[in-house]
Amino acid sequence: MTHGEADPGLTAVPGLRVGHWTDAGARTGCTVVLAPPGGAVGSGRVLGAAPGTREAALLDPAATVSTVHALLLTGGSAFGLDAAGGVMAALEAAGEGVPTPAGPVAIVPAAVLYDLAVGRADVRPGAAEGRAATDAAHDGPVAEGAVGVGAGATVGKLAGMEHAVRSGVGSVSRRMKGGATLGVLAVSNAAGALVAPDGTPVAGRATPPDGGAAPLVAGTQTTLVVVATDATLDAAGARALATSAHAGIARVTRPSHTPFDGDTTFVLATGARPPVDPTALATTAQEGVADAILRGARAGASAGDAP
Repeated sequence: MTHGEADPGLTAVPGLRVGHWTDAGARTGCTVVLAPPGGAVGSGRVLGAAPGTREAALLDPAATVSTVHALLLTGGSAFGLDAAGGVMAALEAAGEGVPTPAGPVAIVPAAVLYDLAVGRADVRPGAAEGRAATDAAHDGPVAEGAVGVGAGATVGKLAGMEHAVRSGVGSVSRRMKGGATLGVLAVSNAAGALVAPDGTPVAGRATPPDGGAAPLVAGTQTTLVVVATDATLDAAGARALATSAHAGIARVTRPSHTPFDGDTTFVLATGARPPVDPTALATTAQEGVADAILRGARAGASAGDAP
């Protein structure tokens, strides 16, 4: 990406595709990130105390399989995990997956956010919606704002839902020294507020005027992040990068990683380019995550009023 050129976001990493399914009326949706044919090295890190995930154990570097074929970020709370079945079906039809004697089995880690308290609680992404998001995936610029997993995202709920404001999907990319690319896609549904790195408020209020905190339910808030690069990483390196990405969440979310948040990061490494300095990669990822979160909140705000 050159100066003045529009940022395509995560799809700046060659071979990646992103697709959304959105129900704007019900305020829910899901987002699929497709790896290149054959998959990519994948890992992740769950540091939130109240996550909703699928295939999270497989993201441990000690796991036998380190190849990921797609990632799913979805609304609908734990109900939304059903959408992963549709992603798997689409990949199976395309012949993608880990080879087994009975045919390929696609690896699709997933994470959810809680959007049941906005829009319609009885509408959630399922297998058909996961398939639709997969079929819609493309390598053009990533659609941002109140789309896909960001359709029902809100922030600032620590002050009470009456103070909540819309958030949404944000995506950025960075070109690194030597030519490697790093991309980020993020969505904040945090209990806390979002602030710029210098402390300037961006979205939501951290606490109500009286200084108290609204009662929250564990698992009803979260920030979800995908970091991808074409640099070569092994599973351990991808796991370390996923851990670093959480610093980007904390940089702009006040507070972050509360007992009510399920903050989760995923990493995909396509290996199309040689390895790069891990410190530079971690630093770039942290900055990219912070930027993507704020970008998503600003784009989501344009969709209208919060609940």
